[in-house]
Order: sequence, then structure tokens, then C-alpha cells
Amino acid sequence: MSSGSPRIALLGMGRMGREVERLAGERGVAVVARLDQEEVADRPAALAALGEAEVAIDFSLPQSAVGNVALCLEAGCSVVVGTTGWYDRLDEVREMVRARDGALLWAPNFSMGVALLKAICEHAGDLLGRVEDFDVHLTETHHAAKKDAPSGTALLLEGALRGIGRQVPITSIRTGHVPGRHEVCIDGPYEQIVLSHEARDRRVFAAGALQAALWLRGRKGVFTMDDVLAGGSE
Repeated sequence: MSSGSPRIALLGMGRMGREVERLAGERGVAVVARLDQEEVADRPAALAALGEAEVAIDFSLPQSAVGNVALCLEAGCSVVVGTTGWYDRLDEVREMVRARDGALLWAPNFSMGVALLKAICEHAGDLLGRVEDFDVHLTETHHAAKKDAPSGTALLLEGALRGIGRQVPITSIRTGHVPGRHEVCIDGPYEQIVLSHEARDRRVFAAGALQAALWLRGRKGVFTMDDVLAGGSE
């Protein structure tokens, strides 16, 4: 792993990008490049800027994410991707990372609480696959401006429940300014279990993305928050 003062770049300077920038300043992490769509369009300048960073954190747009990963890999910069809505190209991106001997950490949600909820759902799914008369339903709620539905986190939890052996229905709600709420309802004839996670502030995602970026320094390969959870913080 790398030592010395961490150097990161930011791709996408929307709400999440600005939140990561604020948190990095509080934690003594140097932000050496801030690239929005206009800056990325100037490819030579963007490559030079990314070459100064160890890790880039991408909170851009779904249509920009794959191109941004390619840009980072060309610059020799590891990349943490928090953008969702591009996972249909995940296999392509994995091959891209391996071909470049680079490093990528992707996650639909950087909350450590969600990583724990995913682990719980995996165990619950295995157990529910052995019993009868229980139905499972996922509900996810986000702010009205969120582009993708279902959310990447809901799809992550649905995958974690695959031990049930059947598809888990998902209800998506877009309203107001909700940072994110995910609820797994396990319903039996005479009882109900509810597993839920609620983000109270977007800083939880910024903190997790920054932790993931520090963890990724000096590593090669394709990772998720499962690896960060298993390996602990830097």
C-alpha cells in the first residue's frame, strides 16, 4: 500500500463531488484535480491532471462513468466509482481494468452500514431458501432527482438474497430530498421481519468513498465494498 500524504482527483463536481471535497479537506487528503464534463472533454489536460493523483473518485453521470474509468486507467490512476446506472457494462469495464493492470473499486452505495446489511441479507437468503411460506419484498426511497430506478443498492441487496431461489420484487419511490432508505420485508403468515437502512446525511457516502479511495491505494484489481469491509480501513 502507498504511504505519504494521499492525493485524490474528483470526477463530477455535483453534490457528492463537493461533499467528498469538503470531507477530504477536513481529513488532510489533498484534492489535486477537480474534473467536470468540460474538463474531461479536454483529454490531454485531463490525463495530465489525473496523472498527479493516486486515486480518482467518480460521482458523475451514468453515461460518463465508463469513459471516465478508461480515462483514469490511461492516466495510471486508480478509480473509485460511486456513479450508478452503468452496470450493464461492468464485464467490459472489468476486462478493461485487467488489461491495463489497473485498480477499480465500484459500489452502488459506500455506506458501511449498507455493506453490513448486504452481508445480513446473504445469510437471510440462504436460510429462507430452506423454509416455506415467507415472502420477501424490497422497498427503496430516494430523492426526486435520482436518475436510476431501482437503485443500485436495491439491486445489490436483491442479489444478496439470491439464496431464496426466486426473484425479489422491488418498489422504487422518488420523492423530496431523501438521501436513501432501503427496507427488506420478510413476511410470514403470522409474523414479519423488517431489515432497513436509512442514510441520514449524504456525508455517509462521501466518507465511505474516501475510505475506499485510501484503501485502494497501491492495490491492483477490481474490488467492491465487501473487500473494504473484510480488509478494514487503512
